[in-house]
Amino acid sequence: MYLNCHSYHSLRYGTLSIDDLVCQASALDIKELVLTDINTVTGIYEFKKKCEEKGIKPIVGVEVRKGSELLYIVIAKEFSGIGEVNRALTSYNCDGVDLPLQPDFPNCFLIYPLRNIPKNLRDNEYVGICESELNLLIRPEFQRLIPKMVILHPVTFSTKKEFNLHRILRAIDNNELLSKLPENEVCSKREYFRSPKEILDVYRNYPQIINNTNVILSECSFDFSFETPRNKKFYTGSKKDDFRLLTRLAFTGLEKRYGKNHQQAKIRVDKELKVIDELNFSGYFLITWDIIRYSNSLGFMHVGRGSGANSIVAFCLGITDICPLELDLYFERFLNENRKSPPDFDIDWSWQERDIILEYIFDRYGKDYVAFCGTNVEFKYRSIIREVGKVFGMPKEELDELSKYPERVFRDEIVQQVQKYGKLLEKFPNQRSMHSCGIIISEEPLTNFTALEMPPKGFPIVQWDMHVAEEVGFEKFDILSQRGLGTINDTVKLLEEKRGIKVNIKDTRISKDEGKCNEFLSQGRTIGCFYIESPAMRGLLRRLKCDNYKVLVAASSIIRPGVAQSGMMREYIFRHNNPDKFEYFHPVFEQQLGETYGIMVYQEDVIKIALHYGGVSAADGDILRRAMSGKGRSLSALQKVKDDFFASCKQQGHPADLSAEIYRQIESFAGYSFCKAHSASYAVESYQSLYLKVYYPLEFMVSAINNMGGFYRTEVYIHEARMSGGKIMNPCVNKSEYETTIYGDEIYLGLMLLEKVGSKIAQLIPEERRRNGDYKSMEDFIKRIPIGIETLQILIFIGGFRFSGVPKNELLLKARVLLGDYKPERRFETLFEEPIKEYRFPELKRNIFEDAFDEIEILSFPVSCTPFDLLQTKYRGTVMAKDLTTYHKKEVKMLAYLISRKHVPTKRGTMYFGTWIDVEGNYFDTAHFPDCLEKYPFQGGGCYLLLGIVEVDFHFPTITITKMAKMPFIPDPRYAHDEEKRYETQEKMKEDVSMTFRSPYPQEHEIGLPRVKNL
Repeated sequence: MYLNCHSYHSLRYGTLSIDDLVCQASALDIKELVLTDINTVTGIYEFKKKCEEKGIKPIVGVEVRKGSELLYIVIAKEFSGIGEVNRALTSYNCDGVDLPLQPDFPNCFLIYPLRNIPKNLRDNEYVGICESELNLLIRPEFQRLIPKMVILHPVTFSTKKEFNLHRILRAIDNNELLSKLPENEVCSKREYFRSPKEILDVYRNYPQIINNTNVILSECSFDFSFETPRNKKFYTGSKKDDFRLLTRLAFTGLEKRYGKNHQQAKIRVDKELKVIDELNFSGYFLITWDIIRYSNSLGFMHVGRGSGANSIVAFCLGITDICPLELDLYFERFLNENRKSPPDFDIDWSWQERDIILEYIFDRYGKDYVAFCGTNVEFKYRSIIREVGKVFGMPKEELDELSKYPERVFRDEIVQQVQKYGKLLEKFPNQRSMHSCGIIISEEPLTNFTALEMPPKGFPIVQWDMHVAEEVGFEKFDILSQRGLGTINDTVKLLEEKRGIKVNIKDTRISKDEGKCNEFLSQGRTIGCFYIESPAMRGLLRRLKCDNYKVLVAASSIIRPGVAQSGMMREYIFRHNNPDKFEYFHPVFEQQLGETYGIMVYQEDVIKIALHYGGVSAADGDILRRAMSGKGRSLSALQKVKDDFFASCKQQGHPADLSAEIYRQIESFAGYSFCKAHSASYAVESYQSLYLKVYYPLEFMVSAINNMGGFYRTEVYIHEARMSGGKIMNPCVNKSEYETTIYGDEIYLGLMLLEKVGSKIAQLIPEERRRNGDYKSMEDFIKRIPIGIETLQILIFIGGFRFSGVPKNELLLKARVLLGDYKPERRFETLFEEPIKEYRFPELKRNIFEDAFDEIEILSFPVSCTPFDLLQTKYRGTVMAKDLTTYHKKEVKMLAYLISRKHVPTKRGTMYFGTWIDVEGNYFDTAHFPDCLEKYPFQGGGCYLLLGIVEVDFHFPTITITKMAKMPFIPDPRYAHDEEKRYETQEKMKEDVSMTFRSPYPQEHEIGLPRVKNL
C-alpha cells in the first residue's frame, strides 16, 4: 500500500525522520514499507536497519523529479535495481544528461503519475492512482489502464502542524512568500499514514489495483550485507602480489629509517605485516603509499597523522614521519585482529597543493570508483529564524532583532509562528555538501550504492555522510589541507629561490630537540608556528618550560579540551614542575601512566585506566575510544559502559568517590582528545616550523603572511618579521609581487594585501612588469595597466609609485587630470592620443604622519611607524613585558597595543583573556573579569593604558586588570580642517577576537582527588 514514502532526506519537502517514519508504520502494524525519497538514496541504509528492528519488510527506491515535476517513482526489485536509478541520477547531477522520460530499469518497477504516462507500458511499469483520482477512472482512456494501475498513497507528513511545516519548507526552497506559494509546489493534504484497512476500503471496487500493489510488494526485497568491506581490495590485482610488494617496500624503508641491523624494528615490522596480511589490508596501505609516492615525485610536503602513526610499516613506507619505537606507540591502537574495517590514515598537504593530489586520486582510480563523502548541512536555529521569517514576509530589521534574541517571548502572532516552526526545523537536513576531507575509493562502481552529486567545488560526492559510509562498509581516506604546512613548504622554496639554501625539512632529525629551537620553545616564542602559536599554547609552553620533543608531544594533547576540562591540564603542569610533590591517585595510575605523572593525557591512557582500574571489557574500551574520536557516538552504549565501569569498580573494592572522580575525567575526554600518535605528528610539524622560524625568521614570516593562516591577523606576522630584523616596505608596483616577497632584509608587502585592489589587477601588475620591464613612471603604468581612478588612488596612497620621486599629492592631481572619468577598457582609444602636457603643480607639504594614516585606512595598521608613535601621550608605561616575572603580586601600569582577546563565559558573566605587545614589541597576557569589564570595557583595536596585578603561574606572568582606558591617537593630519573626520581613522585598527562557549576549567579545589603530599 505504501509505495511512496518520503523522509526528511527529501530535502525541503519531507518532514519525517527515518525513525519517525518507521515507528509510525509499526504502530499501524504495516508489514511492508517503501522508502522513495526525492532524487536521493541518502536514507535507505538506515531505513533497512530500522525496519528490520520493527519487523517490517524494507523496500527502497527513488521518486524521480525534475524540478517540482514528478516524472516517475522507481522501486528496486532487488539491490541491483538501486544502481540502475543511481546511474541515471548521477548522469543528470554530474554530467548534465537529461533524465530519461521512460528509462530502461529492468531490475526495478516504475510507477508513473496520471499526467505523465508513456504511450506503451512495459511489464515492469505501472500507473499510480491516488484516492483523489479514482473518480477519473470513468474515462475510457484511463479505464483501459486499470490492469496496469497500483495504489499510490504518498506519505510526507503526519500532523496538520507538519503539513504547515512542509509548506514552509517548500516556500524556503522556492524563495517564495508562504502566501504566494503555488499549489503545485505542495503535496496533498492526505499524504499521511492511514491504516491498511482504511486504504483497502477506499480501493475495494478495484481488486486488480490492490492485487498489482501486492505483487510489487511481494516481488521486491532489499538484501544488503553491512559486514562486507567495500573499499578497493587490491592495489596490484591480487592479495598475494599486494603482500609481496608491501613486504618489499616495508623492508626497503626499514633499512632507510633504521639502518641494516635494527632487530627491534625488524621484529615490529614482521609482527605488523602479519596482522595486515591476515586482515586483508595490504591494498589499503599500498594505495596510501601510492598517493604519497606521487606527492613526493612532485616535491610536495605531507604529514601523515592520526592513529596511523602507530604503525612502523607506515613509518617505513613514508606515510608518516613518527617513529613508533621512540614514543612507545602500540600498533594495536591502529590495527588489531578484532578490527573488521580498514584503518584510517589522515594525511595533510598544503592548502595550495591538495587539489593536485585529489585530481591524481580521481584519475588514478577512476571517477566511477572515487568520490568525497557527503555531509548533511542541518538547519541551524539562528539561520532558521531568517529563513522562516522571510517566507512569512517579516522585514529584515525585525529578523535581525529576532535572530539576536531567539528565546525572547514576543506577543506578535507572526513572530510566534516563526519561532514555533523554527524550533521544529532544528536538526533537519537542509542541503547536502561535501565532507571537508573524506574520500572513498571503492572496489565496485560507487553508483551501485549511491547516486553521485557535483557540488560547486568540482569533485563528486556520495549522498550520505561518513557515518553511513562506515556502516555500509567504506572507510574513508582523509585527504586534508592546512596552511601551516603551506608556510613550511613556501619557506623552503623561498630559501632556495632567494638565498640558494637547500633545507631538507623532511629530515626530522634537524628539527627535533635542537638546542636553539628548544630555547625558543621554552620561552613561548612560537608566533607563526603550526599549532603552538596561540596565546593559550604559548602560555602552556612557558609554564612547562617545554624544552624537548617528548614534552611537546604531551603539551599538544593536554591543551585539548578533554584534558583541560577535566582539570588535569593544570594538574599535569603542577606535577611536571614538582615531580616529588604529588602522589598517584592509585597504583594503577603509576603503573600505566608513569610517563605522564599519572595523568590521562591521550586516548590510549583513558582506555588503559578503563581496562586496568575500571576492569571494563576490551569491547567497552573500544566504545570509549570511538566516543572520544567522535565516531559512532551512542549515548545508550556509553551509558552501559558507565554502568559496567561503576559495577566493576565496586566489585574490586575501589572507593566510590575515587571511581566517580576518575569517570568524570574519562567522560570529559569524549570527542576532545588526541591519540598519542596524533599528538606526535602535530609536534613534528610544530618543530619543523619552529626550526625555520629560529634560523630563517624573515623567510618564514613572509611565508606565514602569504599563507594567510594562523591564529593572528596579518599585522602580527608583519610585526614578528620586523622584530626579527626585517625592514617592512609598503607595496610598490616595481618591487612587489602579488604575494609578499623579500630582497635581502627588505620585505615588500604583497599587492594581495590591498583589499580594494581587485585580484586580477594585483596579479597583472607584476606579470606585465616581468614581460616588459619596470614601470618608468605613473604615466607609463597607466598606459600598460587597465586601471580606474579609484584603484590608482589606492596605489598612490600606499606609496606604490614612490620610486618616481614624485610626492603623493602631485601624483593624485596628475592622476585626476589624466584619467578623470575615463573607462579603463577604452584607454587605448582615448588616452594619450596626444603627447602628455607637462603641468607645474604647486609644492604641497605633507605631515610626517600622513603616510601612517593612509596605511591604516588601506591596510588597517601602520607600516611607516608603530601605533605607539601615533599616540597623543608620550607616556610608555613603567614596566616592560620582559620584566613581568619579577613583579609577582605587584601592581603594574603598562601601555600596550591590543593583539587579540578571547571571550570565555562564566557564572558571573563574560570574561576575556587579552594578548598585547608593549612599546619594545614583546608580548604579554591579561585577564579581565566581568566586574572590571563593566567599568572598563574593550573599545576595539588600538593602544590602551592598563593597570593590574601580576600573577606569575609556573614561570608565566598574567596581569589581572583592574582598570584600563583606550588611548587617543593624534588628530589625523589629512583632515586638519574637518573636525568630524579627524578621529575616524583610528577606529579602523583591528583586533583578533575569538569566542569559546566552554565553561571555565576547574580549579584545584573543584577536583575531588588527593594530589599533593603533605611535606
